[in-house]
Amino acid sequence: MPNAPAPKDQRDRLIVALDRPNAVEAGAIVEQLGDAVTFYKIGLGMLTGGGMALAMELKDIGKRVFLDLKLFDIGATIEAAVRGVAQFDLDLLTVHGDPHVVEAAARGKGSSDLKIMAVTVLTSLDRNDLDAALIREGVIADLAVERAKRAFDAGADGVIASPMEAAAIRALPVAAGKLIVTPGVRPAGAALGDQKRVATPAEAIRAGADYIVVGRPVWTAADPRAAAEAIQKELAEA
Repeated sequence: MPNAPAPKDQRDRLIVALDRPNAVEAGAIVEQLGDAVTFYKIGLGMLTGGGMALAMELKDIGKRVFLDLKLFDIGATIEAAVRGVAQFDLDLLTVHGDPHVVEAAARGKGSSDLKIMAVTVLTSLDRNDLDAALIREGVIADLAVERAKRAFDAGADGVIASPMEAAAIRALPVAAGKLIVTPGVRPAGAALGDQKRVATPAEAIRAGADYIVVGRPVWTAADPRAAAEAIQKELAEA
């Protein structure tokens, strides 16, 4: 099985999704979690609620930032957008895994340390959803692995994939040295929410993921810091 680059800090394996309406609410979560969490995801839903300003604040206090925008457009627009993001010294940026999008994003990041993460198949989707979108027939896991391979070939630094596909993607020869980030991770007993293809934190890491993304099970917990620490403990043991 190809080796993946180790996280800078083992605590980085947990990425907490700050899926809140605005930066004020998200900032309160960060304050609650303190040093239990080192890595945060800021998604498209919070971008207009001060998301970029919060990203800069997080970097200023030594946190890592995953900007989850899932960009998709013509090549020239993607290249320009990624070039703009690259100037902010962020860590990860998502784009859709179509080869023309990934190639443009790779050009846009230039020599920066920004990692381009390609989305394979959203973890909120199942085969019925793909049929409704006129996506070609096939098992989702197979489609996700093929999209990952094509994204790597196009220059992606890593992929976003469900825990169900992580092992098969990690086994790809072209995945050597690449990152796998898995959303759709839920601690045992947690509600699934809008996710359909899920696993526990330990299962995701054992399947080959480098990082896991967890949101609501952390910040809706009675004690968010304790919830994050419990996940960190599970990851360390995995």
